Amino acid sequence: YYDAVDAKKDRASKHSQTFGAKQPMHLGAGPGQDKNIWLSLIDMLRKKDQLPVVAFTFSRNRCDENASMLTTVDLTTTTEKSEIHIFFQKCISRLKGLVKILFATETFAMGVNMPARTVVFNSVRKHDGANFRDLVPAEYIQMAGRAGRRGLDTTGMVIILCKNQVPEMADLHRMMLGKPTQLQSQFRLTYTMILNLLRVEALRVEDMMKRSFSEFHTRKDSKVYEHRITQLSSMLASMEVPDTSRQLGDLQEYYSVVRELQEIRERIQRRVMESVNGLKALSVGRVIVVNHQEHKNALGMILQVSSDSANRVFSTLVMCEKNSMERDLAEERELNPAAAAEVPLPEDLLHMKLFLPEGPCGHTIKKLGPADILGITTKTLRVNAERILEDFRKRQMPRFRNDPPGPSAATATQELLRLAEGAQEGLPLLDPVNDLQLKNLEVVESTIRARGLEELLPGFQCVHSPLFHMEFVRFRERQQVLEELERLRYLLSDQSLLLLPEYHQRVEVLRSLGYINEGGAVELKGSVARQISNHELLLTQLLLDNALTDLRPEEIVALLSCTVCQVRTQVEPQLPSVLQKGIQHIRSVAEEIALLQRKCGLQESVEDFVEQYKFGLVEVVYEWARGMPFAEIARLTDVQEGIIVRCIQRLDETCREMRNAARVTGEPTLHAKMEAASNMIKRDIVFAASLYTQ
Repeated sequence: YYDAVDAKKDRASKHSQTFGAKQPMHLGAGPGQDKNIWLSLIDMLRKKDQLPVVAFTFSRNRCDENASMLTTVDLTTTTEKSEIHIFFQKCISRLKGLVKILFATETFAMGVNMPARTVVFNSVRKHDGANFRDLVPAEYIQMAGRAGRRGLDTTGMVIILCKNQVPEMADLHRMMLGKPTQLQSQFRLTYTMILNLLRVEALRVEDMMKRSFSEFHTRKDSKVYEHRITQLSSMLASMEVPDTSRQLGDLQEYYSVVRELQEIRERIQRRVMESVNGLKALSVGRVIVVNHQEHKNALGMILQVSSDSANRVFSTLVMCEKNSMERDLAEERELNPAAAAEVPLPEDLLHMKLFLPEGPCGHTIKKLGPADILGITTKTLRVNAERILEDFRKRQMPRFRNDPPGPSAATATQELLRLAEGAQEGLPLLDPVNDLQLKNLEVVESTIRARGLEELLPGFQCVHSPLFHMEFVRFRERQQVLEELERLRYLLSDQSLLLLPEYHQRVEVLRSLGYINEGGAVELKGSVARQISNHELLLTQLLLDNALTDLRPEEIVALLSCTVCQVRTQVEPQLPSVLQKGIQHIRSVAEEIALLQRKCGLQESVEDFVEQYKFGLVEVVYEWARGMPFAEIARLTDVQEGIIVRCIQRLDETCREMRNAARVTGEPTLHAKMEAASNMIKRDIVFAASLYTQ
């Protein structure tokens, strides 16, 4: 690696001395320079007997360009030339390793088992449809693993072309030895799947979704959830039912108001912590109320704020007991972990009773996240934050652990203690609307609602009962168990499935179009759609609207190419009027379907749904079905030959499905036309046997 970096620097230095400043790195190598790089590389591989080689290039166009500029390179012997000539004459199924260099995209490494002695990466960056990025470990290993033929080579050579600068060592390490990409479920709901499963009584769509990998992380703990439900049910049965009679009759309603008030305050605080003004207020010296681990309603003072906006961290001096007492509290918390998760009593919401140490006051420094800050007070202290942090770090060392706190830390701790003792009912907090100027409608409405709930609480009769505190705690504990039971049962139910809302939306689309009835039974239109695996709604609508019946076979298959073509073309096709009208009709039908999907709740936009049907190969398929040679149809478009072949092959499958759908509807004319269309395109080189799989 370092040899490559040094060689690049030496070459750049010599170039600048001879010709002046070098061209900017981002411009890349020119065509002539690119050709020289490949010629030098191939010559080196030939001398070291490292051919054949697979050169991975992350662009189809660049693949063709690289292969075209090396047409003059002679890599075969006279004997091999003779064998190649015989191969083309007799159409042998294998090249027997006579190809010395193959330019391929990464797809070649995924599907065909054809290793080579050497693998070359034209680049280690690719465009993934959204932006350029480095190869992930799985991609690199899949392609680099083609180097070295089993039983023939002891090792395989992998070369990364550094046309400009050498990649960073950290990037290469991440690409070769990094953490594997996390598996993501590719399970998708389709209308055909839903219709097929609606016809089967033994298997529901919900059952299919449960078995998908997308639900694995939720369903893997189902046994644990069931066991926990059994435990909680037993616990609930043994609990004493709280008294809600007479003066305590409105206890349940009171509890609901307290819970709502707590949730609203948490929501407001989240918005405050996300706002610019809220973060500005959290400057060094600001006194805050902390709710972090064992520190409940404890006063703290901010000493340092991290610059990472995505994961903001506040280094805070927090008032606490002396260190020995703090350890005792930590041990107690470990013995009784449920205590920290209790819902606060009502008076803790109305009056934020601040923590006061029972013995000598001490302090600690914690790294807090936004969720650990319960409130931002109006108070600020003038302190030397750097000195406090330095003093605390020093006292973490074993040799200085017993040293007393420095003057700055001691002064800050005493100031916090003084504030807490002077405001047992809580310090005044910054108002999100008036002080922090948060004019967001949600914050304003939540603040008004919170004040209204605070005014309601004293008016309940239950708060005047002498048994209020005891019964409230009992009611709270019972409610917590009930809520946990409800949560676990929800996780085990169909309602927790990630794709369930989309399933209901798609069912509503099918019902609106008449594919199923109100009871979920499949109608005739649904039976037709079941025969089609892709774009079933569009093709079914076209078939049942008789939009294809009056067209000739070559016109039908040309229009259907929009369902298999996935590439854009810059060439404007020259189409007869009948095909132009057909394209307009298909787009109008697609738009109607897209609007209905949006109405039923699906998120895909109308534009995206309509634009997925691309008509760039309509002319190509039309002329191919009429018998034009492949060499001539390839000149009608800028789409690569391999993509044309793949589209026509997939189009044959679409023709078969449409033929079956026509049979279901009892359309012998369309059935015969689809059969004829399939025969028209199934000819010549497009359907020749593969060199790799035959």
